[in-house]
Amino acid sequence: MPLPRTRPDRLPAVLSYGFRPFFLLGTLYAGVTLLVWLPLLRGAIETASLFAPVDWHSHEMLFGYLAAVLTGFLLTAIPNWTGRLPVQGYPLLGLVVLWTAGRVAVFYSVALGWLATAVIDCSFLLAVTAAAAIEIAAGRNWRNLKVVIPVGVFALANILFHLEAHLAGASDMARRLGIGTAIVLIVLIGGRIISSFTRNWLARENPGRLPIPVGRFDMATILMTAIGLLAWTFVPEALGTAVVLIAAAGLNLIRLARWAGDRTLRDPLVLILHLAYAFVPVGLAFVGCQILDPARIAPAVGVHALGAGAIGTMTLAVMVRATLGHTGRPLRAGGAGCFVFAAILASAVARIIAALGLAGPWLMEIAGGLWAVAFLGFALFYGVALLRPRLSRGG
Repeated sequence: MPLPRTRPDRLPAVLSYGFRPFFLLGTLYAGVTLLVWLPLLRGAIETASLFAPVDWHSHEMLFGYLAAVLTGFLLTAIPNWTGRLPVQGYPLLGLVVLWTAGRVAVFYSVALGWLATAVIDCSFLLAVTAAAAIEIAAGRNWRNLKVVIPVGVFALANILFHLEAHLAGASDMARRLGIGTAIVLIVLIGGRIISSFTRNWLARENPGRLPIPVGRFDMATILMTAIGLLAWTFVPEALGTAVVLIAAAGLNLIRLARWAGDRTLRDPLVLILHLAYAFVPVGLAFVGCQILDPARIAPAVGVHALGAGAIGTMTLAVMVRATLGHTGRPLRAGGAGCFVFAAILASAVARIIAALGLAGPWLMEIAGGLWAVAFLGFALFYGVALLRPRLSRGG
């Protein structure tokens, strides 16, 4: 849908829509953070954070990078739902400042103390949740008010992360809740946009078999996935959790096959969405199998299949498409898009293989380097579009 108008004569382009600052800052942060994480993991450098290195890494990927991307997506989608002007200008700048303050606070939390760090960091997602709810309510778009629920759960997961890390010295439950919430959003929203974009492209470019419309099977798959991830959050070692997760993996694999992704090979912008979603059943299956056979499968396998694979690839795919469309550029991946897609896919596969122990520690370094290449590549190739006004009128 066309975006509601802005006031380009009064606003710098980067503050005209939420996707502009948050996609750019989020991808820059994702790339730089991985370059910091690799030497941090090897003990070559230290942070001034109260979080253990693994907790700092997972927190910043979830509640730093992913929170930024989720905010950019949400603040750009809401005006289409409500017909109102987007959150822009000083209110948007305020959210950017809150997000940035959270990143600094977490890194220097030794000096700030855990409570001040938690207040500063958690205020961002709480503000985003409130802003989304206010805008949807003001536009009387009540049917989309339910979108605020998973965003609120994600904010609560961040609060739990700080509490758990302070009280227990680790944040395993909060990490699982954060990942689980993100995967539910991918299954819920990603499933709809993949089917829709695929249908539109096939109807125009490759007539024939089309994606099967969303129906009861999709609803059952979403429900099974949500139940499995909820069980994984709170009872991660239970046999029943493993059974539900493996069943959800099978349902998601069937769901993916129903979308005719094999017929989209000529369009990388559509194909990458199917490839990204494929990491969902892979990750769910690995998490379930790890519960059944913890001696052979490390927890990191499923976590990185869902995190680096499903979340990393899907968010990058959506950001490329949204940036092109909302800045008035043709919806073609081109060389830049194919480059970042290849880098993130190679990174995710390499990280899963490394977690399986099928190669030396050098593969983890390669996976991290490719991740940085993918996200810094996005910032390099698409940063100008995010900083400049829309090419066509109306935005």
